[in-house]
Amino acid sequence: MPAPVPPDPRTPHQQHLTRRTTLRATAATAATAAAGAPAASGTENRRGLRVMSFNLRYASETDPHPWSERRPVMRRLLRRERPHVLGTQEGLYRQLRDIAEDLGPRYAWIGLGRLGGSRDEFGAVFYDTLRLSPEEFDHFWLSDTPALIGSATWGNTIVRMASRIRFTDRHTGSGFHLLNTHLDHAHQYARERSAALIGERLRALDPALPRIVTGDFNVPAHGNPVYDALLGGGALTDTWETAAERGRQYATFHGYRPLVPDGDRIDWILASPSVRTVRAGINTYSYEGRFPSDHLPVQALVEL
Repeated sequence: MPAPVPPDPRTPHQQHLTRRTTLRATAATAATAAAGAPAASGTENRRGLRVMSFNLRYASETDPHPWSERRPVMRRLLRRERPHVLGTQEGLYRQLRDIAEDLGPRYAWIGLGRLGGSRDEFGAVFYDTLRLSPEEFDHFWLSDTPALIGSATWGNTIVRMASRIRFTDRHTGSGFHLLNTHLDHAHQYARERSAALIGERLRALDPALPRIVTGDFNVPAHGNPVYDALLGGGALTDTWETAAERGRQYATFHGYRPLVPDGDRIDWILASPSVRTVRAGINTYSYEGRFPSDHLPVQALVEL
C-alpha cells in the first residue's frame, strides 16, 4: 500500500484548488527572499516572472555534504534569488519543510511523494503567494499507467512522476501551466517514453495558456532525443536558447567537484514560444566553499 498522505496544512484558500484526479497533495508554507542572477535588481520588472528549476539533492547526513551543512547555504541562495515559482527535484518531506521554514510565510508549496505519500522523494513546486494563485493541480506517473500511484513500466527501477499546476499571475491576470518533472537517470527508453507522455499531456491543455516546464532531464540539451521530442514541432522552446540575455554556461550537475564551464545542461526551463525570456542563468552560488546541492539551479526571467 502507498504511504499515507500527511494531514493537509493548507489554508482554506489553498484547499479550494481543483484538480483532475482524486489524489491529494501536500502543501506547506514557504518563503521570502531578495534578488539575484536572472532575478530582479534595483528596479522590479513587474511583468517579469522569476522561474527556477533546482535538483535539491535529497537530505542526508552522510559526510562530506550533509543536509545540516547545506541547508544554510540553500537558505541564503533562495532568499537572495526569491523565485516566483520554483520546480524542485529530489526533495524529501522533512527537507521541504526545512526550506519552507527557512523561507517564511510568503511562499507555499505543492507536492506529492513518488509513492503517493511523504516517505519518498518529491517533485515539489514552491510559489510566491503574493504573485501567483494556484487554480488547479495534478500529478501523474511516468509510466503506461500514469494514474496508478507509484507505477513504473518502462524499465526504470526508480519511480518517476510529473506535477502540473495552473497558476494565475496576480500582477497581470494572465494564466499559465507549470509542469515539473525528473526523468530517469539510467534508462534512455524510460526517458523517451516519459518525454512523449509529458508532451501528450501538455498538448491536451487549453492552448490559450502558456506552458512552462522545469526539470532535471538527466540528458544534455541538444544531445539527446528527449530534448528533440520535447521541443519538436515548436510546442516548447529552451529558455536558455531564446533568452535576450544570459550568463555563462556551466554543467548543471557538478557532483561537488570543480565546476565545468560550457558543460552539459541537464536541468532545463522550457516554455511556450509565446513566452518571452528576458534573462537566463545558471547559478553558481556557494558559501565558504560549500554548495547547496550537487546540481546548480537554472533560472529564467520570463514574460508571459
